[in-house]
Amino acid sequence: MNLDELRECIDRLDTQIVRLLNERAACAREIGKLKRDTSAPFYVPEREKAVFDKLREINAGPLSHASVRAIYREIISAVRALEKPTGVAFLGPRDTFSHMAAFRVFGASAEYHPLPSFADIFTEVERKRIDYGVVPVESSVGGSVGEILDRFVTSELKVVNEVLLHISQNLLSRHALADITKVYSKDNALLQCRNWLRANLPRAELIETSSTAEAAQRAANEAGAAAIASRMAAETYNLPLVAERIEDEPHNYTRFFVIGRQMVQQTGNDKTSVIIFVRDRPGALYKLLLPFSDAGINLTRIESRPSRRKAWEYVFFIDLLGHADEPRIRAVLDEVAELAVDVKILGSFPCGELEE
Repeated sequence: MNLDELRECIDRLDTQIVRLLNERAACAREIGKLKRDTSAPFYVPEREKAVFDKLREINAGPLSHASVRAIYREIISAVRALEKPTGVAFLGPRDTFSHMAAFRVFGASAEYHPLPSFADIFTEVERKRIDYGVVPVESSVGGSVGEILDRFVTSELKVVNEVLLHISQNLLSRHALADITKVYSKDNALLQCRNWLRANLPRAELIETSSTAEAAQRAANEAGAAAIASRMAAETYNLPLVAERIEDEPHNYTRFFVIGRQMVQQTGNDKTSVIIFVRDRPGALYKLLLPFSDAGINLTRIESRPSRRKAWEYVFFIDLLGHADEPRIRAVLDEVAELAVDVKILGSFPCGELEE
């Protein structure tokens, strides 16, 4: 086929695609009506995982699975908005990595609420003023976020999903590298890029800001200025990417939890987060961990935090592979509960995928 014929073919396909998308949306709208009658949640992580898994099976290329997933993320987001607008809270301001993590789950059609603190995120979701929150729980470089773990001790919210976000830093500026005299960014972003900055901008002034989004805003309006920030910030403030992936540690990921009020059903590839309140006695932790080992359950994280109920009393946060409703895991958690002061299931949710 020649160029004109190929373009006509694309036009015909676009007509079919739009028609089919609207047919899909009409089906989803009917599902939304049924959900309203039963008070079922409109965001269903286990169903979305099943959709993405099916797409992986049927995708024969040339589009990559990541590309197909990104396209369908927006389709699902737009259709979900027809059922019910989804409110999502994250630690503000906009265009930060927390915003990117939320966007990766809920897409462009959600209603985003940047809030000033983690406590505000939990409170707004607990009081049902916002549907879901997205909070960072640990970094592959910096470890766990203690404030988030402490909040789970008293909150009744559930973990309904997780996001593994690659933290990639970029130099944004309207100027060429040789003309940059100052670089704005959040303190930890400047630290993550110190070797690159030392090698490429040794004479530039490094100025800390409250967020990478503020850095991008200032770089967009000041002569000789640059910012270390995300691609999302580059798009928002129309700043060219002078240099990409300038972080010193290329394998820096942050794990985010999506928090809500529902329990997620099994998908076959799940993870469960629990808090165990330990009795203060010799060998207590060993006895609690032994049932997991005997049952062959893989613990992917274990961390202690002060219980805040009694001096020198600790709770343990444990992540394990599997769903709390699986008989094998349920039996172990019941056994552990008999040995502990209390076992609190934070939630079971689909295992997150590493995405660039």
